[in-house]
Amino acid sequence: MIKDVQLEISADDLDEASSTPLYHQIYTIIRRDILDGKVPVHSRLPAEQELVQRLGVSRITVKRAFNELAVAGLVRRYRGRGTVVSYDATVPTVKGGFENFFSGLKRMGLETKVQLLDCEMVTPTPAIAETLALGRGASVQRIVRLRRLEDEPFSYLVTYIPEDIAEKYTEDELATTTLIELLERAGHRPCEATQTITAVPAQAAVAAVLGVTAGSPLLRIHRVMKDADGRPVQDITATYRADRYQYEMRLSREDDADWSGE
Repeated sequence: MIKDVQLEISADDLDEASSTPLYHQIYTIIRRDILDGKVPVHSRLPAEQELVQRLGVSRITVKRAFNELAVAGLVRRYRGRGTVVSYDATVPTVKGGFENFFSGLKRMGLETKVQLLDCEMVTPTPAIAETLALGRGASVQRIVRLRRLEDEPFSYLVTYIPEDIAEKYTEDELATTTLIELLERAGHRPCEATQTITAVPAQAAVAAVLGVTAGSPLLRIHRVMKDADGRPVQDITATYRADRYQYEMRLSREDDADWSGE
């Protein structure tokens, strides 16, 4: 149910002499209150004209602040209904990292729910064939899944598995069991992984599935897993909502290490 909310923001909160544009100052204040839960999910923000009068700024300034909130995936804008908060601060943020990598993936599988969107045998692209070390004429299973955390869209996953490995589990199992566990059952326990982390804007199709605005920032992790024999057994591209997933690393410095590069 959508409820109107009064924002705790006034003209005194803005600094016209600052080098930070006024629209970004407004965006930052509202963003903080949304992330802190002061402005809960399904709340409707005040109309643009109301904030124009309250803050003494232009309509364009308020509109741009609201648009920035939408791009960040915090609100959705509806014609005739206003701007509604879409971020739920009560849903926890998942943290991933290098330490306990595989156990962390298993734990994520237990703490989130997966929805199987698509599954089919396909001819791999040259890039996929190369990462999975497949010969000419090989087939792979392409799996598309959506993970949810407390019923909120969390990550969009596109995975490729060599055909001979995919034949060792059923499509029904893909909807109920983590791929790590299925690979282990198939005799190809992942023991090594290479991954690349990038930030990307949400494409329209992925944005619709993850429940964010097209162009919103997403965290993309491309990972190739190998079994104990060094065989590539999984190529996965996982796209996470940036407001629901954080990647942590713990760094340590050796006594003779040179850290003068920055």
